[in-house]
Amino acid sequence: MRIGIIGAGALGGTFAALLQRAGHDVEVTARGGGLEAIREGGIRLSGGYGDVQARVEASERLTQRPDLVLVCTKAQDASAAIGDHADLIDGVPVVVVQNGLEGVETAARILPRSSCMGVLSIIAANYTEPGVVRVTTTAASYLGRGDGEPDDECRRTAAILSEAVPVVAVANFRGAQWTKLVVNMVNAVPAIVGRPVQDVIADRRLRRVVTASMRETVRTGIARGIRFGSLQGLANGRLRWFARLPLSIGQVLPRLMGLRMGRVPNLGSTQQSVRRGQPTEVDFLNGAVVREAAAAGLDAPVNAALVALVHEVERTGAHLPEARVLAVLDRR
Repeated sequence: MRIGIIGAGALGGTFAALLQRAGHDVEVTARGGGLEAIREGGIRLSGGYGDVQARVEASERLTQRPDLVLVCTKAQDASAAIGDHADLIDGVPVVVVQNGLEGVETAARILPRSSCMGVLSIIAANYTEPGVVRVTTTAASYLGRGDGEPDDECRRTAAILSEAVPVVAVANFRGAQWTKLVVNMVNAVPAIVGRPVQDVIADRRLRRVVTASMRETVRTGIARGIRFGSLQGLANGRLRWFARLPLSIGQVLPRLMGLRMGRVPNLGSTQQSVRRGQPTEVDFLNGAVVREAAAAGLDAPVNAALVALVHEVERTGAHLPEARVLAVLDRR
């Protein structure tokens, strides 16, 4: 199968290398140093899925109409990237591999003739340098769309991707997106203070802030009428129970997540963007919580404060003292 991958960063590079190893004909998009590195030496993948040097076609824009498209850009780049390819890929099945809540709807709006699906990936991968990706945590990914059971096309697409990496077709994908949003609350604080995710979770004071942002996310989802989907051991009942807990007890959730990450330092996607001097996805992660809370007539002060701090780090290029993060809890 010919598979086009728009965005060859950490996840895009991982999927590209593993799909090529599985025997698919893969073309990726990249720019600048990343494009030069892939053209010269392919995508070099190491870590949890083994060592792969994948020689794939690479251009700034897909050059041939594929049979399947994976959109692996950052959330803030999705609309422009999909729009740039609309004349080539409209009508082709599209899988959006992305954080946040809006990716599938964005693709469906721009590509009205395409069948659009989403993938939620728990794989942790560091884009260490142009064309080089290291997988620090392996995990199944979850594919679906909407609120119901997975349809036949979702199952077929999951089976194709599973030739490279485990992908499960799931029910209640919208609810699973919210569960993944809760998981993604581990990203902001490490990006602000410049420490790996595991280190932040191990720090009792910083862990309280992460827990508060997670709890605020769950409470916002409840207010929006969300039934949380099952994802990595988290499900609707457990998250609703977590929403009622005091921070001192609720910290068990991020601690369990930290244990699953293993010992290889996980920078998180937000911090990786900061280190590369690129805009982060914070407006589509913590910022999504703030917008959804406002739609429910609520405030989300912890997540609003974290959004502001991440943007400060983006502007200055410098990490902030931990005291700035700890002060976030004063705004509850």
